[in-house]
Amino acid sequence: MSPQNRFTRWITTPVWVFILPSLVLLVLLGLPIFAVFWKSAGTDFFTYALAPTALSALRLSLLTSSLSTLLAVAAGMPLAYILARWKFHGKTALELLVDLPVVLPPSVAGLALLIAFGRQGVFGQWLVPLGISLPFTTAAVVMAQTFVAAPLFVRSAKGGFVEIDPQLEEAAYVEGANELQLFRFVMLPLAWRSLLAGTILTWTRALGEFGATILFAGNLIGKTQTMPLAIYLGLERSLGVALALSVMLVIVSVILLGVLRQLEKKVHNS
Repeated sequence: MSPQNRFTRWITTPVWVFILPSLVLLVLLGLPIFAVFWKSAGTDFFTYALAPTALSALRLSLLTSSLSTLLAVAAGMPLAYILARWKFHGKTALELLVDLPVVLPPSVAGLALLIAFGRQGVFGQWLVPLGISLPFTTAAVVMAQTFVAAPLFVRSAKGGFVEIDPQLEEAAYVEGANELQLFRFVMLPLAWRSLLAGTILTWTRALGEFGATILFAGNLIGKTQTMPLAIYLGLERSLGVALALSVMLVIVSVILLGVLRQLEKKVHNS
């Protein structure tokens, strides 16, 4: 289309029907992020970012989100393969169970974990005689993050396994491959982009988890206080720390989402 025809199309077509609603949403999405960066620039950013409370929350967040992501990948990859390639009764119910934490309100997720594994919980009371207490510990943070983030990995990995041509699976069986060899030498190499994308989504979601964590693990500095919890506490005690941590989380999220978009482009172009 020539520039003149394109200009004519813009003049004769009510493009505002598309542009105006888009601008409203973009402003709603962009202004709060801009405001955080603007406000943090007006404070001693690095002083707050290097404060003991901020560094403690950062270390704990990186540790727990990494552990929860490793747990999600280790346990979620076999589950995703089962859901993608196997046929069995109750599969729909199992898929529903996996997807449920994605749509549950964070407060419900945290309450469910507390009721299940609290000291007087349905299953937690069995752990007390063994000297195991999960609530308000670092392990509780990992459990909360895994509960809300692992389904994202399972969904992404499942999509990658589903897209693999079934004829490749049949060819592998004809060549004498067993289920484990098929998974290792055929499925993993072909689905690696989806697996990596799921890992990034899971780590990002775990890093930003708040609701389930504060209910099940509490907000103990150096023990269960992750970056989102430190931001919440900072609204009452130190706005500078809250702003610094918010900026750091936004930057990390932007970087990870950028990597994810590049992976999606490679998938579409391949």
